[in-house]
Amino acid sequence: MSSVMAPQSDSTFAAPPKFSGLALKKLGLVEYEVALSLQREFHNAVADQEKPSTLLLLEHPPVFTAGRRTLESEMPTDGSKVIEVDRGGKITFHGPGQIVGYPIVKLRNPNDVVGFVRELETALIGVCNEFGLNAQRYCERSGVWLRDENGDRKIAAIGIRVARGVTMHGFALNVNPELSYFDRIVPCGISDAQVTSMARELNQKIEILEVSPVLERYMFEALMKVGQL
Repeated sequence: MSSVMAPQSDSTFAAPPKFSGLALKKLGLVEYEVALSLQREFHNAVADQEKPSTLLLLEHPPVFTAGRRTLESEMPTDGSKVIEVDRGGKITFHGPGQIVGYPIVKLRNPNDVVGFVRELETALIGVCNEFGLNAQRYCERSGVWLRDENGDRKIAAIGIRVARGVTMHGFALNVNPELSYFDRIVPCGISDAQVTSMARELNQKIEILEVSPVLERYMFEALMKVGQL
């Protein structure tokens, strides 16, 4: 069995390199527009083989972002700023207490976008399960869900774009964000389900620092399966 590299936090690379493995860059709290610009920079560099595939992990100040399929009726009506982006999916909220991940990954099979999304879902389900949450896939809807007698609740959202065989955008796992922001929109265009968090479901305090190492492990395993690393 061949060995795999652990995620690396270095962000300085020689060019032109031959890479094996996945780089990890943890950025802390970053404005959405700044992170979007950084994504584009990394996307071009990965596509041009100037940097390795890289997972960006961060949090955003409160912000609404709308994917290409967002309807006007799903937008906030209180004048809140909305940033329109070129990912799949509809409108969502990002804010502190939410782990946002942007995998900038060169895919082994650029045509299997669904397979890539399924691997992200599997990783996020594994994270939730480790904390005692019975998260699962919802075949008709992307993301990660809790489904029981209390109804359907979405705990993680996914929205991606693939260009030049390299992914952009990614996922958001609700650890302990302020969930009332989701009441201002129709999250992901879904009006018949709730948005939840790990803190709400566990009914206890839980911090990003507790969840991040587990998420990094599961996400690294998932991206190694689908990436041309």
